[in-house]
Amino acid sequence: MLPTTILIDEAPRCVVRPTDNKDLQRFLRNGKSFLLAEKPGGVISHRMAEPAEMDKWSTALSLHKAWGGAEEEFFGIPL
Repeated sequence: MLPTTILIDEAPRCVVRPTDNKDLQRFLRNGKSFLLAEKPGGVISHRMAEPAEMDKWSTALSLHKAWGGAEEEFFGIPL
């Protein structure tokens, strides 16, 4: 999958790149407490990352790879 922005009440919270839709749904389910930490009653949604969000994600991936991390091990970043 392409990098995906996770939204809380339509505000960007993080950018992740799950391997498939099942992986995305698992992250949303398991990460709910992290995602809703600041807004416990918030609504979680997602969309494709916009160019500015994609740039931040790409920069973080480059940093991850620079220290020797594998691309497959990199999941995402908070915004």
